[in-house]
Amino acid sequence: MHLGLALPQYGPLADPALSARVAATAEQLGYHSLWVGDRLLVATDPQSRYPGRDGTPPPEHRTFLDPLTVLTVAATATSRARLGTSTLNALWQPPALLARTLTSLDHVSGGRLDVGLGLGWSKDEYQALGVPWRGQGARLDETLDLLAHLWADGPEVEFEGALWSVPGAVVGLKPVQRPGPPVLLGGFSPGALARVGRRADGWLGAGLPLPALTDLWGAVRRYAAEAGRDTAALRLILRINPVVTAAPVPAEQVPHRGTPRQLADYLLAAATALGAEPLLDLHLSARTGPEYLALAEEFHQLLS
Repeated sequence: MHLGLALPQYGPLADPALSARVAATAEQLGYHSLWVGDRLLVATDPQSRYPGRDGTPPPEHRTFLDPLTVLTVAATATSRARLGTSTLNALWQPPALLARTLTSLDHVSGGRLDVGLGLGWSKDEYQALGVPWRGQGARLDETLDLLAHLWADGPEVEFEGALWSVPGAVVGLKPVQRPGPPVLLGGFSPGALARVGRRADGWLGAGLPLPALTDLWGAVRRYAAEAGRDTAALRLILRINPVVTAAPVPAEQVPHRGTPRQLADYLLAAATALGAEPLLDLHLSARTGPEYLALAEEFHQLLS
């Protein structure tokens, strides 16, 4: 099983030195991949409801390290583990600039980057960045087009889209991974799932009851088959961000809450039934670095 761990990045764990220590230790424990998320701010009078909990973001989100900076730190502290974003908000910077940053990180890591992209949920973050909220799907499609174009073989590039225009130019920096880093996409709407099926290397899923997760993953695979793609090559990254409890909780609370054994059983079931690659985010269960590492070791033992 390919087991992933979110790096300490936000809340009381927002410490680059801790991120490096956890990255190195997790790789030694046998974690296959290390991941970061993306959050800019927590609005005091939000225009959008948080998609989880009671509709309000966890207080830990008020302090959030830049995801690609944390991955760069992790790249220098490790040598084997894959490094991924789950998810990086794809529209927060121009795609040409995003391509350069991701390509550079692929070089720093020696070709270990997985690019997980999403659209986010907060209108306030889009407003703060001066990025239009409307038309996200079209912007994401063109972003993916331009990333692929800039990563393609050959230094000469030229691109003319509805939103971005790149004049004839030379861009010699190409990713280590060819034809580019794997691109994974998040989202739960029919349009988002169809986009994953048509053009992504995998889907960034979240902790849902197994029947619901099965239906969504089935939709991705159907869209991929309709596009003539190899459904067996698609990856499902299943991220859970639980509150770990000492005593067992009712089954309907899993995977949002539960003992390590309950949560591990859920992830094992998803891996067996769907081929999911579990991704553990322990920010809501650990307040210190030693607590984070202790939980990471316990989960690795349960899932190995």
